Amino acid sequence: MSANAKVLDLGVRAYREVWELQHHLHEAVRQGRRPDTWIVVEHPPVITLGRAAKRENVLMDGRELAARNVDLVEIERGGDVTYHGPGQLVVYPILKLERFREVVPLVRALEGAVIDACARFGVRGERWTDHAGVWVGCNQICAIGLAIQRMVSLHGLALNVSTDLSYDRLINPCGLTDRGVTSLSKELRRDVSVAQAKRVLLEELARTFDVEFGEAA
Repeated sequence: MSANAKVLDLGVRAYREVWELQHHLHEAVRQGRRPDTWIVVEHPPVITLGRAAKRENVLMDGRELAARNVDLVEIERGGDVTYHGPGQLVVYPILKLERFREVVPLVRALEGAVIDACARFGVRGERWTDHAGVWVGCNQICAIGLAIQRMVSLHGLALNVSTDLSYDRLINPCGLTDRGVTSLSKELRRDVSVAQAKRVLLEELARTFDVEFGEAA
């Protein structure tokens, strides 16, 4: 039987607001006051720096980023530098884990759900053994970065649906200089909406994690 989980669809929200909400929900899930909760959101332009981030992977200084209305936030997830922006589907699973060894399987399951979602659009996504995420050839279509605090997950995945891919002029995505970025729309040479991708990805996440999603209050 499928477990119950909640989906909180926020539409478009500022990164810092949702980051704060993640921590609030994290504590509620940890204490057993609410079930596992999946946040679904788009962000205005923001660059996030993970625990392993190198500042030189941000290719513009703070003034240049501010002039472009791009926020810059240091956060607690793993990994290097990531961009979020319009046309990108972001999913934050706030999940209680029983054992720490479940972390790698969690990442692999997220990758698998994204790969299956891409396949439904006719795009072949693949894993890369050296780096978490989903790739189409040498181009990243989905970044994945998590934090685990007191056995509950934070942060998650960012799937490029119709994203402006020129963000690789702002950063070296995930700290990589020898790989590029792509999106569902670019691969298919037609517009794919975030709403279309959201429906498919949530179906694949529900199947992969054997959960039945309900809307969060």
